[in-house]
Amino acid sequence: MESLITAAARALEAGDPLGALNRVALRNDAPSLALRGIAMAQLGDLAKAKSLLRSAARAFGPREAVARARCVVAEAEIALVSRDLSWPDKTLAAARATLEKHGDLANAAHAGHIAARRLLLLGHIEEAERTLAGLAPFPLPPASQVVRELVLAGIAIRRLRSEDARAALARAARAARQAAIPALAAEVESASRVLDTPAARLITRGEERPLLLAEVEQLAASEALVVDTFHHSVRRRGTVVPLGTRPVLFALARILAQAWPADVSRQTLIATAFRGKHLDESHRARLRVEIGRLRTKLKPLADVNATKQGFALAPRRTRDILVLARPVDEKHATVLALLSDGEPWSSSALALALGTSPRTVQRALDELARANKVQCFGHGRARRWMTPPVPGFPTGLLLPTPLLKT
Repeated sequence: MESLITAAARALEAGDPLGALNRVALRNDAPSLALRGIAMAQLGDLAKAKSLLRSAARAFGPREAVARARCVVAEAEIALVSRDLSWPDKTLAAARATLEKHGDLANAAHAGHIAARRLLLLGHIEEAERTLAGLAPFPLPPASQVVRELVLAGIAIRRLRSEDARAALARAARAARQAAIPALAAEVESASRVLDTPAARLITRGEERPLLLAEVEQLAASEALVVDTFHHSVRRRGTVVPLGTRPVLFALARILAQAWPADVSRQTLIATAFRGKHLDESHRARLRVEIGRLRTKLKPLADVNATKQGFALAPRRTRDILVLARPVDEKHATVLALLSDGEPWSSSALALALGTSPRTVQRALDELARANKVQCFGHGRARRWMTPPVPGFPTGLLLPTPLLKT
């Protein structure tokens, strides 16, 4: 019977969950439960997979610490795919330490990759880099090489290093071909499309055009004055004026930058920045105050000059003013950006990734749902949100070596 366990583990390595289930579907011993859990995860039944893996971890004896740790790693990957970002990272760290202690470096590296991917989703780029750097040097199997390169590509994309991202994705594609696992190859292909998809819009002199990631990277090194709607800042080369905590000032800066070199009337500024429908003296007084604050903030980079109709932006030591805008102007663009990965997110996971309150995220999701831009399934804590249409089954749920190998 142990030959069936070995055959099932090899089937999972090859990305054949149905082949694995054919061998262990009717068995309830600990190794079979673990293999069935991983197979169900690859097929997309994450709730069943989680239940099977927990049963397997309980069924393994006290001397089978490595097997229990592998179950924890598999459950952590399920949590990652189902966007359960509150899953205890200390549990994964303990499992990784156990695997390293017993010489299972391949699965220990896999645990490290899962931790790095979670950190990347939360926007903790430096921590993700440190996690990768802290992994023991070890010749990884092709499936694990794919995951590592995808993490490196994700870090490079977030740091606006398009060439590094392309190189990492090329290495991931080669490793995916070696692994011969269609799900991994599809994941690499999906990640590669990010580099050829508009990442932003460039608005200048009343015109706009889409920008690829490489063009956004070039823009960061240009001499132009850039109003950055992604980071809510105004910058030129190394000088950055953050306005994330001053939304009115940033709104004024963006309106003036989009109109440059023309001016903007006071009525337009009030209606857009203050959302005032009727112009009165109180609005005019507030506009004068806010424009004065904006002048002070932008002094190293630009002047805000009064005109007969309103105000105009005048850059210093450069001839260009550019607005770097999101691909789509949407009130809840950051929520949609996270949901665009096609995976089901909980509102609590979105709140963690965005660094805001769950209630704020829930209000945003409700508005997006009313506009038919997102959809949900499940109830209570099991409710998940995603962008339509519903994507296929999750990818990458495969431990790099057979779960039961010691």
